[in-house]
Amino acid sequence: MAGAVIIGAGPGIGRSVAHRFAKEGLPITLLARRSATLEPLAAELGTALALTADVTDEASLKAALDTAVREHGEPDVVVYNAAIIQADAPGELSVERHLAAWSVNVVGAITTAAHVAPGMAKRGSGTIIVTGGMPEAVPAYTSLSLGKAGVRALVSLLDKEFGPSGVHVATVTVAGPVAKGTPFDPDDIAEHYWRLHTQPREDWEQEIIHTA
Repeated sequence: MAGAVIIGAGPGIGRSVAHRFAKEGLPITLLARRSATLEPLAAELGTALALTADVTDEASLKAALDTAVREHGEPDVVVYNAAIIQADAPGELSVERHLAAWSVNVVGAITTAAHVAPGMAKRGSGTIIVTGGMPEAVPAYTSLSLGKAGVRALVSLLDKEFGPSGVHVATVTVAGPVAKGTPFDPDDIAEHYWRLHTQPREDWEQEIIHTA
């Protein structure tokens, strides 16, 4: 198996998804902006390839994805879990901060997908899963609401573009704050990622919404 690439591999969902796929024997590549974020999880997994990359830096992100391909081959599954989660009301953020949030929440995801999907399509198989959220827009989380709406649209676009070639593109929409021991336990949420990846083509879902 060529393995799984987890982008935004910090504590929480990223960690749980990495463990879930590693449990099935897939080689794991972890991507995060800081090595301090990667090191604890890489130590837990033991054999994971840990790479630093800034998802808002196109060259940095593509270089890390290319390294993952060189080490493990064309990935079986890529999970985009990077996000800026912050409270902000309409009109509160500067243009610069809105663009920064959009760059992480949406643009990094399309950069990732556009880089890995052609190889998957050529092979005729592969899964791209983006972590979604905010099934309804919330004024107190304006930038995140906009970003997650963008993710939903992006997944639909990618499905139309690459789905016919055998690439399953989907989102796991998390409708609440992630925390261990709650209805939004990351280990429970991680099960959705594995289920999406292993779905037969005739049963493909484009979105799973995890609620309480």
